[in-house]
Amino acid sequence: MSQTSPPTTLRSILDRAARETGVDLDDRLDGLASAAERELGPDPDLADRLETTARVASNRIDCDPEFDRLASALLRRRLLYRVTGTDPAPEERPAVYRQQFHDGIDRGIAADRLDPALAARFDLDRLAGALRPARDDQLGYMAVETLRQRYLLRTGPDATPFELPQTFWMRVAMGLAIEESDPTARALEFYEVLSTLEFTPSTPTLFHSGTTTPQLSSCYLTTVPDDLAGIFDAYKHHAQLSKYSGGLGNDWTPVRASGSLIESTGVESTGIVPFLRISNDVTAAINRSGKRRGAACAYLAAWHLDFPDFLDLKRATGDERRRTPDMNTAAWVPDLFMERVADDEEWTLFSPDEVPDLHEAVGEEFAEKYREYERQAAAGELRQSDTLPARELWRTMLTRLFETGHPWITFKDPCNIRSPQDHVGTVRSSNLCTEITLNTGPDEEAVCNLGSVNLATHVADGRLDRDRLADTIETAMRMLDNVVDLCYYPTDDAERSNMRHRPIGLGTMGFHDALTACGVGMATEEAIEYANRWQEFVAYHAILGSSRLAAEREPHPSYEGSKWDRGVFPQDTVDRLEAERGREVPTDREETLDWERVRAHVAEHGMRNSNTMAIAPTATVSTINGTTPSIEPRYSNLYVKSNMSGEFTVINEHLVADLREADLWTDEIREQILYHDGAIQSIAAIPESIRERHRSAFEIDPRHQLRLTAHRGTWIDQSVSHNVFFPGTDGQALDSIYRTAWRLGLKTTYYLRTLGASQIEKSTLDLSEYGRTQRRSDAEDAPSSADAGSPIGAPGGGADTDSTDGQDSTGESNASNASTDEANDSTTDDASEELARLTDPTCDACQ
Repeated sequence: MSQTSPPTTLRSILDRAARETGVDLDDRLDGLASAAERELGPDPDLADRLETTARVASNRIDCDPEFDRLASALLRRRLLYRVTGTDPAPEERPAVYRQQFHDGIDRGIAADRLDPALAARFDLDRLAGALRPARDDQLGYMAVETLRQRYLLRTGPDATPFELPQTFWMRVAMGLAIEESDPTARALEFYEVLSTLEFTPSTPTLFHSGTTTPQLSSCYLTTVPDDLAGIFDAYKHHAQLSKYSGGLGNDWTPVRASGSLIESTGVESTGIVPFLRISNDVTAAINRSGKRRGAACAYLAAWHLDFPDFLDLKRATGDERRRTPDMNTAAWVPDLFMERVADDEEWTLFSPDEVPDLHEAVGEEFAEKYREYERQAAAGELRQSDTLPARELWRTMLTRLFETGHPWITFKDPCNIRSPQDHVGTVRSSNLCTEITLNTGPDEEAVCNLGSVNLATHVADGRLDRDRLADTIETAMRMLDNVVDLCYYPTDDAERSNMRHRPIGLGTMGFHDALTACGVGMATEEAIEYANRWQEFVAYHAILGSSRLAAEREPHPSYEGSKWDRGVFPQDTVDRLEAERGREVPTDREETLDWERVRAHVAEHGMRNSNTMAIAPTATVSTINGTTPSIEPRYSNLYVKSNMSGEFTVINEHLVADLREADLWTDEIREQILYHDGAIQSIAAIPESIRERHRSAFEIDPRHQLRLTAHRGTWIDQSVSHNVFFPGTDGQALDSIYRTAWRLGLKTTYYLRTLGASQIEKSTLDLSEYGRTQRRSDAEDAPSSADAGSPIGAPGGGADTDSTDGQDSTGESNASNASTDEANDSTTDDASEELARLTDPTCDACQ
């Protein structure tokens, strides 16, 4: 097909985009054309014109969501022009797409980027005929730019992509169907859920599916042994796993503490901190798949003698040789520690070489062993230990969390007591994003394979389409199980573990978007019921789907003896946690579906996968899907999102639609929303019903958000990556939040997001009302002033802090702390308003 001559005017380019998308911006297209003309360089070709007009249109998204659709159409046209060398009319696009699919497969194989089996095992004509180019219209501007920059395959780093969005989805589908008995039919099935944005695998799967090195797994968990050779083998495995986009969670607890005796040399150990610095440098040195630097999280038990030094690893001051700026940290906290904090008791720190069985013990067994080691320490039978008030250590932990964003707080006992695989080992840590809870050991590198169902695309007419969602889950479970067999494993230990247990993590995204489409506000009790029942439905079909795969293929090799084999399902394990703790876990475990059917199927056929569910953050794939991340509340109704692909204005289209229906989408209202950083609770002109429906992350009590996760967590066999949005600086309030997380039975928490000073002043969430904004069951759990003790040390609590701004895992200013005094490059040319900013984490292995 011959190349069409570029239009002579920018206005004609904009007119075509407006016609194709159906947007009504006629009165503003002349201004857009003039602004784009000012930005164009000399002798622009069609690609330059399209890119410039798309960028200028995207700069006005805060004025009207229609500009996003316009910018997306322009960028998609530019992409088609660059990839194919043609500028077809809309009616010619399907034929161009089909030809490009064939050409892309040939180019990818010739460049040794794609597996030759894609051409040998599939009916390419049939697959090409099934491509639906119109589905590109579902992709927003940020989604297209993210795909273009990072996901569409190229023959080299600076080459033009040889994929288009729909051929990208088809390539992923083919890669996941390549070993099926009828690969073409399965690829068509997989393409349907991928291209309609109903289910999306995690980033490594999207990067590598169908390629010559198909490292499809999301994350890896390892345990570092307590010997020099083992530590340096761990670095080697760290580098190998990270090279192919894997995110890492490393358990460092077995490594002996500073001052411990090394018997072979008769000298004292330097402890874990110098080794963690090396791990930090290995992490920074790896460029994962040429897309992003390595990412890892070090876990350490709260009883380790080096734990106080561990808490300082992310501080900006002190000896830089004892800091890890490029690596995340997480605390592995036993229930006994939380009980000692509540009771204001002492806590003892040990070196693991003197308490070798403590890391493996769980619940009351751990408590008994711990008390015995305390007795030995008091009697002088241990070489070294240290004792301090538990509240003092807890206060330091939360102070560092507020200052630096680390360590993330994760809870050992819920992870283990509720683990389906308690018969084969201990969960010693979580992963990079804190949603994976798999057992590791000296020869066990845990692997998990992730993907997320988009709840928002399964809502129709204000209701969840359960039949469609059930079908999507069944297909998704098959795709994720295929990942286990198709994956390229960087280490033998990882392959052995994954093939033995076959864990997968089906998650969800778009929860807040789906709630909004159902007319439900996130801050309501109704939202908790939705979270509970929707996740029950997902769990029902995920578990049934895995059991059906077991009937077709066979159970995973370590099935015998598992909780599944013993008839214990995730919802049953909450009762076990209650019994172990001797206190209530205040969540609703009532079964509303026909679970006997699933239990009977599992009893007869077993489970294909040791673990079936985990809710990952989805910061990146939710961008592609154009929906809210994971189970999180919408960050803001209007903000700038920064990621590796650039900075993008994000506006809540549901809010704009509601305001337009009420005849309230005016310049004055928009300016007020800008002033309040996208928050609307202080804008009296907006009706209360709209304000409640569109509360954003910092306008919802963080403890309410924990309740949402606790109730959905009832049904999940792994964990939930839960960001805490904290709109204040009061130490006792932060203390209340994290103690509430433990009381509710959460297994893990992830980032702490906080507000900058200018945003705090505009916040409408009164932190003094904690305990009175929730149901009585949670109010009873809120620590009283006496229970909380002195302020924990976060700013406002009297701590000596390095900074009033929190830090995220990258060492950059925590996105939610970004000052609104900074100019926003993504606003219109003549705009003086500034938008709040959110920076995505640097890791997208699980996302």
